[in-house]
Amino acid sequence: MPSGGLTSIAGLTAGHWTDAEAATGCTVVLCPEGCVASVDVRGGAPATRNTDLLGPGRLVQQIHGVLLTGGSEFGQDAATGVVRWLEERGYGFPLTSGVVPIVTAAVIFDLPIGRADVRPDAASGYAACEAATGGPVEEGSVGAGTGATVAKALTIERALKGGLGTAAERTDSGITVAALVAVNCWGEVLNPDDGRVIAGPRGDQPGTFISTLDAVRKQPPMSAFALAAQETASNTTLGVIATDARLTKDEAHRLAVMAQAGLAKTIRPAHSPVDGDTMFALSTGRNETATDLLQLGTLAALAVERAIVRAITEATGLAGVPSAGEWAKGGGR
Repeated sequence: MPSGGLTSIAGLTAGHWTDAEAATGCTVVLCPEGCVASVDVRGGAPATRNTDLLGPGRLVQQIHGVLLTGGSEFGQDAATGVVRWLEERGYGFPLTSGVVPIVTAAVIFDLPIGRADVRPDAASGYAACEAATGGPVEEGSVGAGTGATVAKALTIERALKGGLGTAAERTDSGITVAALVAVNCWGEVLNPDDGRVIAGPRGDQPGTFISTLDAVRKQPPMSAFALAAQETASNTTLGVIATDARLTKDEAHRLAVMAQAGLAKTIRPAHSPVDGDTMFALSTGRNETATDLLQLGTLAALAVERAIVRAITEATGLAGVPSAGEWAKGGGR
């Protein structure tokens, strides 16, 4: 398997802006020369920017950046900094008057921990671009994963730390497909290989979990609006799936759809009314080796599974919420 996760694909860079004290941050994926792109939104509570232009029949065929950010709706401001960074360097949709960078974005809800009055802004997005490199992507409680939490069936008081992870897969013919995922889900997280819970609501004893399924069975019926009003039920898992294969926009959409299977296999429940689960798909088109969507989509889902697990295992405790690793060792009581 290729190293470097998402940035193992030539033409892509990634960078973070992190505020550990406020428990928020943002992550940018840059493709300055342009990537064919699409998106699949499965969650019932998404907050996104420019996703409509990624659909079929739209004029714009390529984008120049994807922003994953904390701060809920306020965090959308960070995209302005990404646009400015690209424009200053001449990257964007060409016009006679200059260029218009095309940046799409999605947010996670991380306001319940840290400082709710500090959110990623334009300067944060710009700083993430300045930090972007083609080297290995830092994982865990950084960037968009800084304030991420998981396993909130019994409120934030028993939650564990989420985070950001990345992973890549490669076909025998040399095509690479990679995923970068910020995990901030309401549900518990499973090991996809054996179905074992690796991050669930904290039990009464260190290292133990309470079953999310049992909690759901016992929970009285509640509308999605009522759940969202509790704040700790406002969540979202965001991902970018990318490949160096040459894809059309319709094919990129199907890749995003198939990649969501990796999310559904590792997060229980997935695509809920209070999650904004969103998966972007990018194609650099730099590798002209023949491939097919069945092959790519299968590996994309696998990359998403691995990236989600890494987001949990690489996370560190923050703002009073322990990581799964710390909880397993008896920390974070």
